[in-house]
Amino acid sequence: MKFYLAPMEGITGYIYRNTYKKYFNNIDKYFTPFIVTNKGTSLKTKELRDVLPENNKDINIVPQVLTNNSEDFINTAKKLQQLGYDVVNLNLGCPAGTVVSKYRGSGFLAKREDLDIFLDEVFKMDNMKISIKTRIGRDSADEFYELIKIYNKYPLEELIIHPRTREDFYKNKPNLEVFKDALSLSTNPICYNGDIFTTADYDKFINAFPKVKSIMIGRGILANPALISEIKDDNYLDKKVLKDFHDEIFQQYRELFNEDKNAIFRMKELWGYMIYIFSDNKKYAKKIRKAQKLDDYNYAVASLFNEQEIIKGAGLFSDID
Repeated sequence: MKFYLAPMEGITGYIYRNTYKKYFNNIDKYFTPFIVTNKGTSLKTKELRDVLPENNKDINIVPQVLTNNSEDFINTAKKLQQLGYDVVNLNLGCPAGTVVSKYRGSGFLAKREDLDIFLDEVFKMDNMKISIKTRIGRDSADEFYELIKIYNKYPLEELIIHPRTREDFYKNKPNLEVFKDALSLSTNPICYNGDIFTTADYDKFINAFPKVKSIMIGRGILANPALISEIKDDNYLDKKVLKDFHDEIFQQYRELFNEDKNAIFRMKELWGYMIYIFSDNKKYAKKIRKAQKLDDYNYAVASLFNEQEIIKGAGLFSDID
């Protein structure tokens, strides 16, 4: 099985990726948070910093691009080629309202004729492989059966399927019936994405779909960075390792931003997932959310690590008090 880290805006940038590799080192492919295309001659500073080769040494990176304009996609892909990338990923999955309203991300799925024309144009590029991360439709799962006809026209590097519609957002269960159909209908390699939070989730999925050879995990890894180690080797998360992992990420954010407020904000985003693997986590989550100053944040985090334990086998949204 190949494991991929899903792109999570504001969280899985190069600081998280490098620190994750240092402490856990079990991801086969990392996807960057999406790059919004522009017509300029270079990438925006933040986006460029995230994909610079010197910030991603010895890591298998696939930059993700968000657009519905083929000229802009090609322009951005060429910029990435100049940095040494030969694969890019098209985001057709983002469900955010501000993205969908512009017919980008999963919003583009509603414009199937335009999507087909877009793909026809971008696949004329030389020396660039393209993968797609998609939902199964914007409004209805039935849309997928027309979408797969479009995807099958093109030699995708792979098709990563999150089997929810945009309207599902992250609610409801992934539609595994449609995913099953995708495996038989697709002429391109398929990767699965969606709701793998625990070893039990993984085992259940693999028992149902033993032929799947790659899985993308996002929220499950953010909640439990040792999830893949548990899946592969029954190696559960060690609290000291998690504390060191946390401290290194936080320190790098402080150095990057040269102040504490933004660094603390970034860590709060990560804690929105990671808090669920701790026992009796609610009051500590509240303290972390309320912390505005460095001392308050450090005290809240230290209290959590000193007073609570990691629950073996817990995952995101586990029923922990």
